[in-house]
Formats: sequence, structure tokens, C-alpha cells
Amino acid sequence: MASKKRVGNSAARSLAEYELKQAQGKAAQSRKKFDNRRALLVALGALILAAVLQVSYFGFGPGNTAEDANAKSKPSASAPAAKNSALVPNPAMAQSRVWSGSMDLSGKKLAFQLDGKSAPQAVANFISLSKKGFFTGLNCHRLTTAGIFVLQCGDPNGDGTGGPGYNWGPIENAPKDNLYKTGVLAMARVGNNASSMGSQFFIVYADSPIPADSVGGYSVFGRITNGLAAVTKIAKAGVVGGGQDGKPVLGAKLGAISLK
Repeated sequence: MASKKRVGNSAARSLAEYELKQAQGKAAQSRKKFDNRRALLVALGALILAAVLQVSYFGFGPGNTAEDANAKSKPSASAPAAKNSALVPNPAMAQSRVWSGSMDLSGKKLAFQLDGKSAPQAVANFISLSKKGFFTGLNCHRLTTAGIFVLQCGDPNGDGTGGPGYNWGPIENAPKDNLYKTGVLAMARVGNNASSMGSQFFIVYADSPIPADSVGGYSVFGRITNGLAAVTKIAKAGVVGGGQDGKPVLGAKLGAISLK
């Protein structure tokens, strides 16, 4: 009986050890699956955050700095817009031609061209405000240095809320691939509102993918042809407070603008 009892005890111990190892193995597999799921969720969250930041960054314009970040649509070369008021410059002012000009940025000269054929309303607006001296003395109030690389200017309030006293549309000449190339001049606007443009515009100092929202992309009305180094110098100095989106550390004041 003693011998049988020892064998029984040995078998029981072996069985218990086997079951313990099985349980430990299952627990390890569960932990691994959990860790994998958690890593996947973290990565997915990072991608979603990046997309939201891109959309929310450019959901801005007079009176707004962030609109619906979840709205999505394909880019549109010309999105529907409300009828402009009599205050808005006539697009015929653009003369459906290419304009050459220059602007002073903190003592540096930026040469540019405006596309009056592809973006007549935007070009007419820029020409009209420039001739009135609207931009002279205004500080470029916003710089972004990650994902999207732009310097935003044209706000008399200096905080992203100002404009010329009117708003206009439609969206014109937005890139179909959502890529705003180095040197591009484009209009800022309120997210999901094709009739919210005013005087604020942005200079793209490095290729920037900017997602379209429910009404399309952003009006590209020209490009910098020379002197972009002045903008990249401002960008390299960074944002006040060390962030990636805010007022530039270096002064970025607009001076005289000439057109021909």
C-alpha cells in the first residue's frame, strides 16, 4: 500500500506540475496578446492624433482656430460658396494673368508670382489689399514646424482672429493630391466653410500634406520665386515656448508689397 501511495503521490505531483505549466503558458500567451493589442491601439491612436492635428491646424481663419476635425472629403478645385458681398474685390481685377511682385519680410525681399487665371478671386483680393497698404506692418502670427510647414500672415489682430472686414469664396486651385509644395502661397480659412476667406494667407516653406475637409482644400493663388530662405530662417528659430505651432521666435513683419 505504501508503494502504491508513493506512486499515486508522484503521479499527482506530475499532473499538478503539468497543469501549472499549462496555466502559466496560457497566461503568458494572454499577456502577449494583450501587449500586442495595446501596442496596436497606441500606434493607431498616434496615427489618428497626427491626422487630427493636421486637420485642426488648418481648420483656421478669421474668428476660428479649430473646426470639426472629423470632417473628410475629396479635395475640390472649386467648392460651393455663398454669394460675396459688394465689399469683396471683383475677380476681374486679377485680369486672368500672371502677376509678378515682391514683399518685404523683416527686411528681406521675397519675390513671388500670382496666378490670376487659376485663382482670380484670391489674386484680386491680395492685389486690392496690397494696394491699400493693408499688409504693411502686420506680423506673421503663426508658424508650424512639424508635419505641416507654414508661416501664416495677414491678420491685423495678430492672433488668427482678424480680417479685412469681409469674407469671401469660393475655394480656388486647391491641389488634388492635398500636397502644398514648397513656396506655395495659399489662403487660410475656417474649417468646413468655403466662404470664410479674408486676408490671412500662408507661405509653405517645405512640402506639406494638408488634408481637405468637407468643402475641399485651400486656395493656392501664387508662389514664392526667390527669397524663401528668409522664411526658413524664421522657421529654424522655432516657436515661442518651444512648441511646434505658435508665434515665431524671430520677428516676421510684413513690409512694402509691390506688384506688376
